[in-house]
Amino acid sequence: MHPFILKEIISVTMILFAIIDILGAIPVIIEMRQRAGHIQSEKASVAVLILMVGFLFAGNELLDIIGLDIQSFAIAGSLVIFFIAMEMILGIKVFKEEMPETVSIVPLAFPLIAGAGTMTTLLSLKSQYQTQNILVGIVLNTLFVYLVLKNVKWLEKLFGVTGLSILRKAFGIILLAIAIKLFRSNTHL
Repeated sequence: MHPFILKEIISVTMILFAIIDILGAIPVIIEMRQRAGHIQSEKASVAVLILMVGFLFAGNELLDIIGLDIQSFAIAGSLVIFFIAMEMILGIKVFKEEMPETVSIVPLAFPLIAGAGTMTTLLSLKSQYQTQNILVGIVLNTLFVYLVLKNVKWLEKLFGVTGLSILRKAFGIILLAIAIKLFRSNTHL
C-alpha cells in the first residue's frame, strides 16, 4: 500500500468540496427542510458516503460493462463539471431536479450532493490520484456535509443571502478551472 500523500489529500478534498458545493446548496437545503419539516442529517450523510465510496470502487467495472474507458468518462465528466460551474457562475439552471417525499436521500444525498458531477469527478480523480488519498477526501467531505446539514439554520444566518451568493460564484470559478484541467489532462492534443 502506498503512503498517504498530504498534497493529494488536500487536492482531492478541495476538488470534491467544490463539486459537491454543499455551501452553494444551502438555499436548496433550506427550501427542502421547509417542505419536509426535517432533514435527517445522519441518514443523508451515510447515503452520500456509501454512494461515493461505492462508485469509486465499482465505477470502473460499470464502465467496462458499458465498454467505455476512463479517459472518455473523464472528458464527459469534465463537461458535466463545466456546466455545473456555469450554473454557479451565471445563476442559470441547466440540470432539473424533482422533489420527492424522501428528501434526506432523494434529492438531497443523490443527486444534489453525490450526483452525476460528483460520481464523474471520482472516476476522473482515480486516473490522477491514489485511491487511499481519494478515500480520505471522501470521508472529510462527508463529515463537512454532515456538519453543514446539522447546522444549516445557523449557516443561513451567518452568511446571509449575499455571502451565499459570493461563495457559490467563487466555487463556480474554481470548478470551471477544474473542468478545464480534467479535459486537458485526458485529451491528447
